[in-house]
Amino acid sequence: MDPSWDDLKVFLAVARDESLSAAGRRLRVDPATVGRRVARLEEVLGVVLFAKSPQGYALTNEGHKLLSHAEAAEAAVEAGREALATQAGQLTGTIRIGAPDGCANFLLPQVCTDIAAENPELEIQIVALPRVVNLSKREVDMAIAVSPPETGKVTVQKLTDYRLSLAAARSYLRQSDPIETVADLEGHRIVGYIPDMIFDQELDYLAELGLHAARSVSNSASVQFQWLMRGGGIGVMHDFAIASTRFLRKVLPDEVHLTRSFYLVRHEEDRRLERMNRLAEMLADGIRAEVARLEADA
Repeated sequence: MDPSWDDLKVFLAVARDESLSAAGRRLRVDPATVGRRVARLEEVLGVVLFAKSPQGYALTNEGHKLLSHAEAAEAAVEAGREALATQAGQLTGTIRIGAPDGCANFLLPQVCTDIAAENPELEIQIVALPRVVNLSKREVDMAIAVSPPETGKVTVQKLTDYRLSLAAARSYLRQSDPIETVADLEGHRIVGYIPDMIFDQELDYLAELGLHAARSVSNSASVQFQWLMRGGGIGVMHDFAIASTRFLRKVLPDEVHLTRSFYLVRHEEDRRLERMNRLAEMLADGIRAEVARLEADA
């Protein structure tokens, strides 16, 4: 008996999640069923696909050999589903986009609103995480990153540069002595990232600017934004976030500013899917336009 596509779906879920319970949540079946399906697939193929341990399920050499073929089958099924699902030029189904929380909070809602208006049957999911999203485990369909990944079966497209500046609440600045030079920042409370939770060196703004360590810290850019809004100190913030409110003002804009970039990261196999290519194009165009619009107002 040959393995079915359902068997391969279970195999892929366990390979990506490395546990029966997580794979069960992904597949919406109970872990015991997942375990039985894995055992049945191993029996049909006559090989051991996973090394089981208290830490989870890890692919064996035979499992790694099957993985690329299972992923190819998945891509073929998705291509067929795409051909049937696209109606009258509109996109349907579900798209899950991962992004750092600054991008997810201040850019993607407007960009995705515009995409949804053109494709009302498309379900859009935004995953905002203060860490690198794992595409190989299919956590998301595509991801926005602040650094291009150096490994993995992915394609990378630079989207746009964006700017960051020192910022503080207008109320905070009214109550403080004038800040005319970088030296005047001494004595001010700095808002920033928790040092040992900075998941990408591109986010280590304070070290690059030579500023003293932050004392109000979070792993979330959105929490830092709220801290600044409430007069909690001075910190580095995206210009597109500063432009979203009248309560923040740039500090020393001519002396202290940074430039970073956003990259769109996709599964390599998805290049063959017209639906995913169209979504990527709309997402890229939308992010470029939204950054340009907001930075012009910052």
